[in-house]
Amino acid sequence: MDRQSSMESADAKEYEVMSGEVREAVRERYARFAVQLTETSCCGESACCTPGEATDGGAACGTAYSASELKEAGIEAGVSLGCGNPTLLAELKAGQTVLDLGSGGGLDVLLSARRVAPGGHAYGLDMTDEMLALARANQKKSGVENATFLKGTIEQIPLPDKSIDVVISNCVINLAEDKAAVIREAARVLRPGGLFAVADMVEIEELAPAAKKAIEQWAGCVSGSIPVDEYRSHLENAGFTDVDIQVHTEHEVEGQGRIGSAYIRARRVPA
Repeated sequence: MDRQSSMESADAKEYEVMSGEVREAVRERYARFAVQLTETSCCGESACCTPGEATDGGAACGTAYSASELKEAGIEAGVSLGCGNPTLLAELKAGQTVLDLGSGGGLDVLLSARRVAPGGHAYGLDMTDEMLALARANQKKSGVENATFLKGTIEQIPLPDKSIDVVISNCVINLAEDKAAVIREAARVLRPGGLFAVADMVEIEELAPAAKKAIEQWAGCVSGSIPVDEYRSHLENAGFTDVDIQVHTEHEVEGQGRIGSAYIRARRVPA
């Protein structure tokens, strides 16, 4: 093996190790939150997004759900760890099929399920057993029947091609190392003309190299943020059109750069 091939092999191995570390850090963090929410109805520490300034552990955001929405979902306390309310963007209609990428405690799924009834269905996808258990418990409390929670990763969605009308997500895509793969999967499962409507974190000012490599900041929705133009390119390359990215809140990452909470909408190119 020549020196260049050896270097490329070493880089690939390092990426695989990093990828495993990131995924495990994300899984551990949100498993812990799920347990805390189950026991106390509060995550107990900063989650992906927390009102106020960004910290080492997580990004900042405001509360995005009204009391009436929580009542609609049949949940007494908020169970979202996100950076916005993607259901505000989704224009959901009766009879549609919705998929929430990284569904956590299930709030967005349960809200969506009620809005697509009668005749519609909402799926939630999460890789964390503890979050899935919490979501199913919340579903039971809510009485919502037209919802299903699936275990899996957002890079490999366990649903057929062209089976979904609307894909939503709340501050989760930034947690994936391969955003392009996630967005391609969203495009795959969407029907032609289907809507991609997510809340996510984006990079506003380039983050310092140390911040980009910090596993704890990645799990806290900081290090994995990408620039708006890069996000737009991933969407367009995957077959989306009418891309609209609106940053609604910006946050300083302790002198290491700036990130922002954004609402992102795009349409799957019609056949």
